[in-house]
Amino acid sequence: METKQKRLYKKPPWLRVKLPIGEEYTKVRKIVDEHKLHTICQSGNCPNMGECWGAGTATFMILGNICTRSCGFCAVKTGKPLPADFKEPERVANSVKLMKVKHCVITSVDRDDLEDGGSIIWAETVKKVREVSPETTMETLIPDFGGKWENLQRIIDVAPEIVSHNMETVRRLTKEVRIQAKYDRSLEVLYRLKQGGMKTKSGIMLGLGETEQEILDTIDDLADVGCDILTIGQYLQPTPNHLPVAEFVTPEKFKEYKEIALQKGFRFVESGPLVRSSYHAEKHLF
Repeated sequence: METKQKRLYKKPPWLRVKLPIGEEYTKVRKIVDEHKLHTICQSGNCPNMGECWGAGTATFMILGNICTRSCGFCAVKTGKPLPADFKEPERVANSVKLMKVKHCVITSVDRDDLEDGGSIIWAETVKKVREVSPETTMETLIPDFGGKWENLQRIIDVAPEIVSHNMETVRRLTKEVRIQAKYDRSLEVLYRLKQGGMKTKSGIMLGLGETEQEILDTIDDLADVGCDILTIGQYLQPTPNHLPVAEFVTPEKFKEYKEIALQKGFRFVESGPLVRSSYHAEKHLF
């Protein structure tokens, strides 16, 4: 698979999305800009930004907006990050309160440059949101912390309502799609979270060249580590320098995978072309 290819402009009709408009969208954008917040909505070019921001919700991205990893699918900038900002947890918490967010989703870039992988700021952010906005529930979409389990334990200790870690793709494509990540390490992250009493969630993208059997095997692997919630969405090439789309999967096929995953024991499955990790996240509480 080549890593550079022109964007596939001819998208199927089911991938069309509305332009972001409306009073609530403008309000959320103003808060994000004024408080110098990073969101994966913007950094990841999410197709659902208009819908989610229009509903008054956003996914906060902590630890800066420059990632130490260079995944072949991701639009977030890669490079040398700025030093960690220990005032960030308070800024995020105040914004959650200002936006009157009932269910807050927080993610981060990978910070392999830090000994703690950013886990201290992760834990402080969860604690600060609880302090400032105690009615708000939280989902944390975390990195693998390089397999340093003492860093993962900090997340378990503060016990967000849902802890998510994405597999992103099937075993065979992991080295190309995620580069510095490891398929089995991600499974172990989810296993350890589950053993720690967390409600766990993961997500995969389709259309990168995986086979149907590989998708089913990944669903089985996630079920085997007790994953509670699964999201399945279509990969969309963010720039010509990212991995090309190998296939646009039909909505009917996404529905089929949802039924299979539910039969495997997942508590909740969100599966569709425009589904992303935090899409309809508030529905995943149980």
